[in-house]
Amino acid sequence: MQYEIVGTPFPAVVCTLQRGEKMKTERGSMVWMDPCMKMETGSEGGIGGFFARTFAGEGGFQNTYTAEADGIIAFGSSFPGQILPIQIQPGQSFIAQKMAFLASEDGVQMDIHFNQKLGGGFFGGEGFIMQRLSGQGVAFLECDGSLVKYELAPGQSMIVDTGNVLGFTEGVDLDIQKVQGVKNVLFGGEGLFNTRLTGPGTIYLQTMPLATVADVIAAHLPKND
Repeated sequence: MQYEIVGTPFPAVVCTLQRGEKMKTERGSMVWMDPCMKMETGSEGGIGGFFARTFAGEGGFQNTYTAEADGIIAFGSSFPGQILPIQIQPGQSFIAQKMAFLASEDGVQMDIHFNQKLGGGFFGGEGFIMQRLSGQGVAFLECDGSLVKYELAPGQSMIVDTGNVLGFTEGVDLDIQKVQGVKNVLFGGEGLFNTRLTGPGTIYLQTMPLATVADVIAAHLPKND
């Protein structure tokens, strides 16, 4: 499989497949394709996989596209931003926020990832349940806004506002940090908690989380009396 990411501000990834190659995607993500692509809808992993994807913020069913001849298929972003390709290798999983998954090669598996720390689970920006991508192949993730990458050394931390974490390599620790000071909490506009990411590993941050944009729009909508 070869790919090219095109377009802005709503990007798409155009994948060139050889005969017999397969791609998996969430429902509604395919935007154009050659007629040689055969679609099959199913739930990988049976009932367990169905519920795992549902808890991880994705649809219970996935579409698998098989190239019956050489051709192209494109998957489009649903929000202004970027598409991040991640190379998944055996023993090197990637943890992503819910609803980040766009598409992947057939060898990539998606499961749920539970935050092991209670505080990070209930108050962290990414919630208790995230997505774990494992196996082998390229996966494509949707990034809201612009994408920023940091390499964290062992013990090095980054404090991140809620929702701005797109994902990180397995081995990075996610926890929460309470905002200090009553005035900071009441008037700072940053909420009660921030997310703390601690290395070693790679973290990917997004500048315009969909939830933040929705809150801003909602604040400007007329109120019903």
